Amino acid sequence: MTFTTLTFGLFLVLVFALHWCARGRVGQNSVILVASYLFYGWWDLRFCALLLGSSLLDYAIARAIARSQPQPALARQRRTLVAVSCVANLGLLAAFKYFDFFIDSLALALEQVGVSAELPSLRLILPVGISFYTFQTLGYTIDVYRGDVRASRSLLDYLAYVSFFPQLVAGPIERARNLLPQLERPRQFDEATAREGARQMLWGLTKKVILADHLGAFVAEIYLGDGSVHASGPVLLIATVAFALQIYCDFSAYSDLAVGTAKLFGIRLVRNFAYPYFSRSVVEFWRRWHMSLSTWFRDYVYVPLGGSQCGPRRRWLNLMVTFTLSGLWHGANWTFVVWGAANGLLVAMAGRAGTASRELPSTLRGWPGFVAFVQMLATFTLICLTWVFFRAVDLGHALRILAKIFVELPSPAAWAQLGHHDEFLVAFAPLVGIFVLVEWHSRAAEHPLVSLSSWPRPGRWLLYSAMLWTTLYLMPDDPHAFLYFQF
Repeated sequence: MTFTTLTFGLFLVLVFALHWCARGRVGQNSVILVASYLFYGWWDLRFCALLLGSSLLDYAIARAIARSQPQPALARQRRTLVAVSCVANLGLLAAFKYFDFFIDSLALALEQVGVSAELPSLRLILPVGISFYTFQTLGYTIDVYRGDVRASRSLLDYLAYVSFFPQLVAGPIERARNLLPQLERPRQFDEATAREGARQMLWGLTKKVILADHLGAFVAEIYLGDGSVHASGPVLLIATVAFALQIYCDFSAYSDLAVGTAKLFGIRLVRNFAYPYFSRSVVEFWRRWHMSLSTWFRDYVYVPLGGSQCGPRRRWLNLMVTFTLSGLWHGANWTFVVWGAANGLLVAMAGRAGTASRELPSTLRGWPGFVAFVQMLATFTLICLTWVFFRAVDLGHALRILAKIFVELPSPAAWAQLGHHDEFLVAFAPLVGIFVLVEWHSRAAEHPLVSLSSWPRPGRWLLYSAMLWTTLYLMPDDPHAFLYFQF
């Protein structure tokens, strides 16, 4: 069940009605809990047992930590408990997501040196959203251990916090200090908040169906699934830019739909995207992209390693470790590891360049707009080059694509291949241009439709109706899954 299906629409209407008919916190959270497990079990009922087991383990550990918190003599016991949580959660993630990857990599490495070995494998089905809710429960336990949040006394509230269906399978990764207090009190229906949620859902649905899915079809055609590279360098460059827009429109669309849906139930989730492609440096980009994950790695990996409160070499190492692990979190493939490491290197280099950028020549200081545009363009270019590793089938495929882009870019004959895709380019170039202008105009707002609140009501309803009908008309019979479902 995904957000872009009629099934989910009917499901949402039913849950919305039951939630606001329920009395008090217990009734509302009971509806949310049952609906969330039904939503998750729609993919595979076995996934629900895994979700429940992970939730119960961290609930019990957090309660045990809370009971021993006032007693200094039990500090060692608390450290043991949080270590058990880390081992259990990360072990669960490793078993389902990474065991076969490392076993296959080891077997391949042994083959390269002439050793043939039959190594064990699990070949387990990867549960949808396991990376997201594992980090959410693990973060909760660590926060209780640190004393940043109190352990929930209500199992119902806690289970609803972990399984809240709008953000369960692809985030945002919620912290207990934001979401749990909202579930620990009864909610009152607010029409203005619900309308805002519906607008945000409409914007997300439009981005997903009109832009992300159609850009994705073009990218898939150019990149191909077998790892071969038939397109010319300029075509691959256009496809890489298209993928950068696809993954942003796809993932930010899911976040908009999740945040908007939550608002229908009187709950506010954290913001996950803040117009990242308008960033003026790679450092700023990672403050604006997938913010719930970036801050998770910052708080639970980068800072405990020492963060920036150490020497330059250690700082670089901390960044590289954090970003490499972030890349591995995205998928069991060396392409993701290299993608994460490349971004870590860019962030480290950008941090050094930041000091030099403050010493711009006096001639450039009088052109702040031009300097900002150049910085945005340079940042977007660097990010696009790293996306090649994210999208490629394997490292060899990624390197062949990059080689073709750089070698064939000056060739007029290579540019001529764009003529084979003129129908797509003619149709989507203006649409993408309009989308970029709309986002630029609305970059101070949470999402573009917020800035339309000053429009006359007939104009707003006309625009909303046009967006909705266009989206429904272009929606395929079998809607495409969101990209981040695989993580």
